[in-house]
Amino acid sequence: MAGSGNYGIDPEVVRELGREIKEIHDLGVEIAVVMGGGNIFRGAQVPWMDRATADYSGMLATVINSLALQDVLERMGVYTRVLSAIEMQQIAEPYIRRRAIRHMEKKRVVIFAAGSGNPYFSTDTAASLRAMEIHAEVILKGTKVDGVYTSDPFKNKEAKRYTKLTYLDVLKKNLKVMDATAISLCMDNKLPIVIFDLFKKGNLKKVVCGEKIGTVVS
Repeated sequence: MAGSGNYGIDPEVVRELGREIKEIHDLGVEIAVVMGGGNIFRGAQVPWMDRATADYSGMLATVINSLALQDVLERMGVYTRVLSAIEMQQIAEPYIRRRAIRHMEKKRVVIFAAGSGNPYFSTDTAASLRAMEIHAEVILKGTKVDGVYTSDPFKNKEAKRYTKLTYLDVLKKNLKVMDATAISLCMDNKLPIVIFDLFKKGNLKKVVCGEKIGTVVS
């Protein structure tokens, strides 16, 4: 959400994300989005604050991002609902599993905010948990790189990209795809994950339509 900067919300980045989501929404795909908050606050990287307090602050940052995305999508004519794991009824609905599924059945884009509502759990784990609860077919993890590599491709030009990985490969090789809790949850429930470059225009639609982009973990 920060774009080329390290902090805050870049309106053009949010608009482009909205356009990409609208494109797949127009195909009839039922969509749920889990928002992170690292562009505003990363709880795990604030050593001077109590970890639980820092994590809650990070969850609140995800709500800000969720509202920004909701605003952009609704301006594009896409009905959207923000469901928060931390109750704040003036700005978001409380997360209720059946309500989330019903919104999706009505072709509304659902945005899950505030992670799982619990400290010490990452946004990745929240995404895996919500995916299980709504019976999602796949998790699409949009990042700044076009898949999972043997090492950091920005630091090592010799890094090789994986096209396919098993859950155990990710855990054994300690690949920084998602945290171990999220991967284990997906493995236990046989939920595939696709890691791809979200910032390349049109990639989201290509992934949804089954084109071989990024890295598939299954």
